[in-house]
Amino acid sequence: MTVTELSGAFLLHPKVYEDERGSFSETFNQEIRESIGGASFVQDNESHSKRGVLRGLHYQVLKPQGKLVRVVAGEVFDVIVDLRKCSPTFGKHCSVVLSGQNRNILWVPEGFAHGFLTLSESAVLLYKCTDRYSPQHERTLMWNDPDLGIQWPLKGNPLLSPKDARGLPLRDAEVYL
Repeated sequence: MTVTELSGAFLLHPKVYEDERGSFSETFNQEIRESIGGASFVQDNESHSKRGVLRGLHYQVLKPQGKLVRVVAGEVFDVIVDLRKCSPTFGKHCSVVLSGQNRNILWVPEGFAHGFLTLSESAVLLYKCTDRYSPQHERTLMWNDPDLGIQWPLKGNPLLSPKDARGLPLRDAEVYL
């Protein structure tokens, strides 16, 4: 496990067993659950995205979701932002590359915004969530907020959903106390 620069967020490195037939790894077990504070998961999500798609930065108020994120195919530039006002790392972000090849898993605690940019031709993300999706509580942080200073590895403009194009800058966004 690698501790990120953001309080409570971790990068997990599952052991991979490889031989001439292929590979095997445990992506979730009781030990992983304990290493991330005993989180209980109620929903699994799968996301397919094309190259240049940027999703996020998403979070939910009142019904925050912790997320255990991994890429099973392709490669993404994954970003999290600490939105917990009481945190020493409030308003800061960190980024990691997640891929089907490196098999790393990112723990995104409740109270963080999360987003990613697809770097490969396509990518498939799987993520476990600690609470159900709640559209009325979902918010979007502006992906290119100059106050955040995220250095997205972009050539040109990303492909955004209308919702993501309307994201708010941190200074105007609802945050966690």
